[in-house]
Amino acid sequence: MGFDIRMPIGMLFTLFGILLIGYGAATQGSAMYAEHSLGVNMNVWWGGALLCFGLAMLALTRLRRKE
Repeated sequence: MGFDIRMPIGMLFTLFGILLIGYGAATQGSAMYAEHSLGVNMNVWWGGALLCFGLAMLALTRLRRKE
């Protein structure tokens, strides 16, 4: 079987999601969020979205290998 591109994509997005969630958690309560994003920490939300997408890609890779 050939190279499955979902594995590196899943790993990349999972890593970026974890890093972005960590950065958002470290800067929680900063005045920057009150000024620019109506008090919402968008780093945590987008990090969660990236993490979910990355885990979905990794899950699809695992399902494909079982077949």
